[in-house]
Parts: sequence; structure tokens; C-alpha cells
Amino acid sequence: QVQLVESGGGLVQAGGSLRVSCTASGFTFSSYHMGWFRQTRGKEREFVAAISTSGVNRRYSDSVRGRFIISRDNAKNTAYLQMNSLKPEDTAVYYCARSSRFNILSTMQEAYDYWGQGTQVTVSS
Repeated sequence: QVQLVESGGGLVQAGGSLRVSCTASGFTFSSYHMGWFRQTRGKEREFVAAISTSGVNRRYSDSVRGRFIISRDNAKNTAYLQMNSLKPEDTAVYYCARSSRFNILSTMQEAYDYWGQGTQVTVSS
């Protein structure tokens, strides 16, 4: 019943911007921290950003801090990842996930219990 659906991926030139969305259903969205991860071909999935239930607290990986902004609209059951100043290294499949932790914004995959199908983001040079 829990479902997370990403959208908004695509092809962007280096230096450009893109916003990906994650629409949730099947649970009380506002009660859960949410996160974004990404995975490049041949590499392990890595943490990108996380946001607390109300959106007050946010956490970012060092590689995206200052360029990406995570946000959420609880009325729309949607989490967003605004990606600015994109680099070719940002090319990956981006996944949103629901956190199973209530006390922290975790960077570990193990702390997230439901995942979306992913959306491809490709940054050309």
C-alpha cells in the first residue's frame, strides 16, 4: 500500500537546474522523515539529502551541499529535490525513500524502509 513515485528526471546541461519530485501515498506522509539517494551505474547507492517531518531540519551529503535543496509539501504528500549547478558527476538514478527512524535524519540506506522506483537524471558536459 505504501507507494513512492518519483518524477521530473531528464537530460540537463552542466550548470543547469532540475527539480525531481516524490509523491507518496498509503501512509501519513507528514509523520515520516524523507530522504533522497542516488545510484550511478557500477557504484553503490549513496545518500544525497534528508528532511524532517515538518521540513525544519535538513541534511545533505558533502557533494551536493550548497547546490541541492530538499523540501516537502505535506499538504501535497510530496518531497522535492531542487538540483542547481548540476555537474556530470550528478548523473544517476535518483530515489526517494521513507525513513524508518524518528529521532535522526540518517544517511544510511538501512534506515529507510520504502523506496520509489527511481528517476534518471543525466547531466551532459
